[in-house]
Amino acid sequence: MTGEDSTKDGTIVTGWAAGVPFTALPPAGGADEPAPLLVTWHMMDAPRSDAAFAAALPLANVPAWRVHLGMPLVGRRPVDGAYEAAVADPMLGYVDPVVRQATDEFPAALDALRAQLPLCGGPIGVVGGSLGGTVALNILARLPVRVSAAVLINPAVRARTAVDVFTSSTGTSCFWNEQEQAAAAHLDFVTHAALISGRNPQPAVLVVSGELDYPASRADALDMVVALQAAYPDADRVRLSTVAGLEHPLAERPGLEPAPQTPLARVVDRMASSWFEEHLRPAR
Repeated sequence: MTGEDSTKDGTIVTGWAAGVPFTALPPAGGADEPAPLLVTWHMMDAPRSDAAFAAALPLANVPAWRVHLGMPLVGRRPVDGAYEAAVADPMLGYVDPVVRQATDEFPAALDALRAQLPLCGGPIGVVGGSLGGTVALNILARLPVRVSAAVLINPAVRARTAVDVFTSSTGTSCFWNEQEQAAAAHLDFVTHAALISGRNPQPAVLVVSGELDYPASRADALDMVVALQAAYPDADRVRLSTVAGLEHPLAERPGLEPAPQTPLARVVDRMASSWFEEHLRPAR
């Protein structure tokens, strides 16, 4: 296997795809046989890098390449002054640009991954945690990428809720001017659930919600699942699963470096793996 800017270390492939860092885990059958693609976007909380997310959620039982993409501003792409910009304007200086950049850069990254890795054709699977979940939702809703299955872990379903959580944790505020309100409305996937249910084919969507995640985030997740189920002919293709005892993070903080999988992350891993084993199929 060859690829620009990629290195192989045992069963892990690390590299860059069109400027996006990634950590890739090959299917159990080996790195040389073509397999489906599963792409993830990590949390901005722990685990907050592609390598750390790969350790927390390896999805080893899924017969696919699991490619964990690095989110903007963190991990291998830190930006000086990013935290200060987020505090000054959490919607337009943090949530909106992170989701927009991760979404906009994905088509080129996907093309690069297809050039670097032995992938079979057909729809892909996607995973997103927290703000990475917003990215996955935005891609499901708005990009012409065929996705057969998605798993969203404590996702930020509504950008406004994500901003409220951030400002509460930092003791700051958001002024919600017209531009900020418009950006938040664009990233409200309860309101825009029809953009996902209207895809052909409709992706199978599993939302994993920690019992101890932020209450507003849990409410948003439920509202989106209800909206999607109402629009799916087979409502079982959309599911909300609660993990007892799980807070918002999926790893111990700070979560930048790979760490042993926690017991609760193992529960999430099993849930997600079962979903993809059922709904992510190789092309025929």
